[in-house]
Amino acid sequence: MADDAVKQAQEAAAAAAEAAKALQAQAEAAIKAAEEAAALAKAAAEVAKAEDATAEAPQAAEAPAAAAAAPQKPAPEASGPLDQEHVEVVRSGYAFEGPALEMGALVNGEAMPGVPVRIPIAMTNRHGLVAGATGTGKTRTLQVLAEQLSAAGVAVFAADIKGDLSGVATPGEGNEKLLKRTAGIGQDWTPASFPTEFFSLGGVGKGVPIRATISGFGPLLLSKVLGLNDTQESSLGLVFHYANKNNLALLDLEDLRAVLAYLVSDEGKPELEGLGGLSKATVGVILRELITFADQGADVFFGEPEIDTAEFLRTAPDGRGVISLLEVPGVADKPALYSTFLMWLLADLFTDLPEVGDLDKPKLVFFFDEAHLLFKDASKEFLAQITQTVRLIRSKGVGVFFVTQTPKDVPGDVLAQLGSRVQHQLRAFTPDDAKALRATVSTYPNSGYDLEETLTVLGTGEAIVTVMNEKGAPSPVAWTRLRAPRASMSPSPDAAIDAAVAASPLSAKYSTGIDRESAHEILTKKLADAAARVDAEEAAAAKAKADAEYAKMQAKIQADAAKADKKAQAEYDRLMKQTSGSSRSSSRSRSKEKSALEEVLGSRTTQTVLKQVITGIFGMAKRR
Repeated sequence: MADDAVKQAQEAAAAAAEAAKALQAQAEAAIKAAEEAAALAKAAAEVAKAEDATAEAPQAAEAPAAAAAAPQKPAPEASGPLDQEHVEVVRSGYAFEGPALEMGALVNGEAMPGVPVRIPIAMTNRHGLVAGATGTGKTRTLQVLAEQLSAAGVAVFAADIKGDLSGVATPGEGNEKLLKRTAGIGQDWTPASFPTEFFSLGGVGKGVPIRATISGFGPLLLSKVLGLNDTQESSLGLVFHYANKNNLALLDLEDLRAVLAYLVSDEGKPELEGLGGLSKATVGVILRELITFADQGADVFFGEPEIDTAEFLRTAPDGRGVISLLEVPGVADKPALYSTFLMWLLADLFTDLPEVGDLDKPKLVFFFDEAHLLFKDASKEFLAQITQTVRLIRSKGVGVFFVTQTPKDVPGDVLAQLGSRVQHQLRAFTPDDAKALRATVSTYPNSGYDLEETLTVLGTGEAIVTVMNEKGAPSPVAWTRLRAPRASMSPSPDAAIDAAVAASPLSAKYSTGIDRESAHEILTKKLADAAARVDAEEAAAAKAKADAEYAKMQAKIQADAAKADKKAQAEYDRLMKQTSGSSRSSSRSRSKEKSALEEVLGSRTTQTVLKQVITGIFGMAKRR
């Protein structure tokens, strides 16, 4: 961090030194002009003196003699807001030694083809801003930059919001109006097409599908797109931490929902002990937002195969950079998803690419159209991540151009990182517009223009330009008539786009989705196993309880039976005692009858019958 701060301070010092040199050059030019004016006045005085000395000469000869004696001041090339001195400052300010992107020609009343306005290719990784009201030509400016970067061998990535940029794959068509305009700014216009790859978010629309995994997307970006508050964002971060620690792959929205549901279940709650836990209410909010998110079609954007962002750094066989267009008309009604997805691509590039320092030309220039969508309602943490990415990604060989309506759409910390500025017309129809106009003017260096007025009278295809020169200092502010794209300014036919997508080697690699085992499958099995264990434990407990009840019942039955047997035996013994108590002196017949009765009562069968009868009488018969 200290090295970065030192480096930034050195760069700021160098920029200040260059700015001082530029001011010094302007001062020297002013002194020179003053000296020339003084010399002219002196020459005029000498002419007057000579005229007095030769008063006798014919009057007709005096004018030619004076005209010949007096030095002539060069006539200005055009009549406009800049004097000749400022025109020369602009001319020298854009006379770069290295390769540059031709933006157009200076306008000073009329276009001045001899004063070109350019951007050094080496400085395009210092980022830039293309701004202006709707319909002022921002998309065409983006196309001009993309075409020239491609021709220079630099890969380009751009989002095609309305489908207008798809024409870059088709040669343009010249007409009298176009050729007259291009000739007026010194552009030798010829039609051309450029190598183009078409992509789509998750396969919605035309193009090779771009997918990201939930893990790769991360909790911060996901919180932004879901509109979560700080507490909910923190909770979501805890969920990601748990999933990563427990090797639960978060590939799609279903995986994330499964982890959230698990962590508030009885089975999952203990696993967050010591980490703070999750509130059911917070998880409920996140789950509802995820359902809404999926209903908007976002579920198709997450999954595998995840795009390798190295695919956006390719060059064609002829050495030209491939222009990767993200065709997003299908998600134009999902601005948060679109802008956050682009931010994910930038963050992924930042993570994957090695440090390369300052290059002669960048590896990739990334155009972030409708940039205001990215910053709307963004948290401090999210803005901090964007600022850090923009500040550091240039050392990875990537330049970023934000395309939006006014500079105030971009936070100050990010705006400070943008070296090139192309500002199209602004309108001041309302107090808010006027305030935005004044804020925009305040961000420009001093110039020979009344920018508050100039920015409202720019024509379509014209812009106020200032860039970072090869030494890192800002170039003079220049009213510029921009070049025309060489490719078609109308969308390419659908059939041509379909053919390009079908022929792309990336289609076979990314078109078919993959659904491997991930958090959803793992946790579903885990919960099923846990439920099966609970069921088994409950069944075992129920069986043990039933067995205990059965054993208790059997013991009672046996006790009742023993009690009944005892009573029956006692009754039997009583009867036997009564029958055996008669006198031995009874008659023989009586004795014989008693013996017969005793035999009957004493038999085993009679005893059994009597027990049963007695048991029945006492109501003690029970099933054994």
